[in-house]
Amino acid sequence: MRLISILDYDNKSMVLAKPIYDSSKRVLLATGRTIDPKIQSRLENMGINFLFIEDEVSKGITIEDMLDMPTWTDAIQAVKTFYEHVTQKSTPELKPIQQVAGILLKEVKHRPTLILIPSGTMTKELQPYAHAVNVTILALLTAKEMGYNDLKLRDLAIGSLLHDIGKAIDTDEQKHPDSGFQLLRTISQFSIVSAHIAYQHHETLDGKGFPRQIKDNDFLEIAQICAVANRYDNLIVKKKLPPHDAMEAIMAMSDRLYSHKIVTAFSQSISTYPPGTKVLINHNQPAIVTEINKHFHRPMIKILATEKVIDLIDNPTFMIKPFESAV
Repeated sequence: MRLISILDYDNKSMVLAKPIYDSSKRVLLATGRTIDPKIQSRLENMGINFLFIEDEVSKGITIEDMLDMPTWTDAIQAVKTFYEHVTQKSTPELKPIQQVAGILLKEVKHRPTLILIPSGTMTKELQPYAHAVNVTILALLTAKEMGYNDLKLRDLAIGSLLHDIGKAIDTDEQKHPDSGFQLLRTISQFSIVSAHIAYQHHETLDGKGFPRQIKDNDFLEIAQICAVANRYDNLIVKKKLPPHDAMEAIMAMSDRLYSHKIVTAFSQSISTYPPGTKVLINHNQPAIVTEINKHFHRPMIKILATEKVIDLIDNPTFMIKPFESAV
C-alpha cells in the first residue's frame, strides 16, 4: 500500500487500498476497486487530492502505525458535529469531543508514532475537521516526547481538536482565535488551558503572530505545541509540501517562531517518510520506503531497479529525498 496524489492514479495498474468516503461518511468506493476516469474527475471536483492504493511497486508494504479509518472518520464526525452546533448557535454536545480526546490519547500513548491520514483523502467539506484531528495527533505525539502527563495531554487534545472553532463564529481569519477562546472559556467542563490553546495557536515567539502579538514567555508552551502541529499540517495540506520539506521548514523556525525544545521534540516524534513513500537515494536511484525501523527520518528502503532492501540507519552516507514522480 502507498499514498499517491489522485493525479498520479492509473486505473490499469492500481486498485484502492482504503475506501473513499463522502461528506456524510458513506463509502463511495470500496477497497479493491479501480476508479473510472470519469469518477476520478468527480472525486477531484469533490476536493479529494490523495488516494491509498495497491500496485506492483507497493506490494507487501503495510502502514501499521496508522489510525484505522473508522476511528479517524468517527473523530472527524465528532468535530464536525461540534462545529455545526456552534454555527447554529445551539449548545454543543461535549461528550463526543471528550471521548475522541481520550481515544486519540490512548492511541498515541501505546504507539511509537502515528502516521497521518492526509485530510486530502476526504471531501473538501470534511477537510477542516480532518485537519483538526491530524493537528491533535501531531500535538499529542510531540507532548508525549516532552513527558507531558495525562491531564496536560487531555487539555492539549481538546484544545487542538477545537483550535479553529472560532471559524464557526467569525469568518475573519485574524479574529477566529479570539472568538474561539471566548467560546471555550465559558465551557466549565473544558480547562481554561484548552481555551488558551485555541487563543494562541497563531502566535509566534517573535511577537508577529495574531491576534495579540504576544511573544517570548507569554506564548504558552502547550499552545506552541499546537501551533507547530497546525503550521506543519497546513504546510502539507495548503502549501502541498511533502512531509520532509514541511519538517525542514518547521526546523528552520526553531528559536525564531517556536522554541527549540518544542521543534526538537516535534522532529523526533513525526515520521516524514512513511512506508510506501517513493524516494530518491544516492545518484537519483528510485526507491520505496518499506518500513520505519529505529529512526523516523532514516527508514528501510527498497531500490526499485534491484529490489535490494537497505536500512538507511546502517548506511549514513546514503542521502534520501522525496521523489513524487518516481516510477
